[in-house]
Amino acid sequence: MRRWGRFPALAATLGMTLALGACSYLPASLGGQPKAPIETRSPQEIYLDGEALLATNQPREAGEMFGEVERLYPYSEWAKRAMLMSAFAYHEGSLFAESRAAAERYLDFYPADVDAPYAQFLIALSYYDQIVDIGRDQSNTFDALQEMRDIIERYPDSEYAASAQLKFELALDHLAGKEMEIGRYYLNRGFYTAAINRFRVVVEDYQTTTHTPEALHRLVESYLSLGLVDEAQTAAAILGHNFRGSPWYADSYVLLTGRGLRPADVESGSWLNQTYRQVVQGKWR
Repeated sequence: MRRWGRFPALAATLGMTLALGACSYLPASLGGQPKAPIETRSPQEIYLDGEALLATNQPREAGEMFGEVERLYPYSEWAKRAMLMSAFAYHEGSLFAESRAAAERYLDFYPADVDAPYAQFLIALSYYDQIVDIGRDQSNTFDALQEMRDIIERYPDSEYAASAQLKFELALDHLAGKEMEIGRYYLNRGFYTAAINRFRVVVEDYQTTTHTPEALHRLVESYLSLGLVDEAQTAAAILGHNFRGSPWYADSYVLLTGRGLRPADVESGSWLNQTYRQVVQGKWR
């Protein structure tokens, strides 16, 4: 399938035209005949030059060529198609800012178009594909979450909604991992209150992620280190209710029983008691 086949509207209207004409419009740099000045060429010729550049792994040049269609024929149907292909080409070349700008421009002009969900998806990917390891700044992760959420909410029936949901959950897990890394850093250095604040964020804000069982166990460790036995028992009770088969619960159980304690909701007025009532007892008031 040709690359533009990802866009249903483009594939439906351009398939035969491009399939028959692509070989006729190879740029001179790719072995084709020298071309007339670009200003004298038709939008179809310029568009197909962009296709040829993309097919030979020259995404930056392809994006620029598609941009020429926009510049020279701004109100044509070819310009509309080139705008989205420019966003795609730049993304293929990891030129994320350029890709995002082209996709945003497409949505500004054609917000209700059949390919609008894909343009929104490219914007989300421009952030998602820049998510770095948890030791670095996470601003792209937050932006990716917002853009993926927009796809899920605005285009729930599109072919991109499922992928956006999966990437949303992965990005959320990534942020939780960042909190865990910082929390473990504080815990290992004896800054227990600071550690608790980080693990609490995971339990309250990222409770659907894979890091929640460990966060609860680390809370047990931190509270015991501070002598806050009631809170430690309550954290273990929440852990046991939700993740009884987890090795983190086994570790917490050993920690508590080693001190003659057991997991239990011990009323202390802490945030954990409220969490216990909500999660375990289903009481929200």
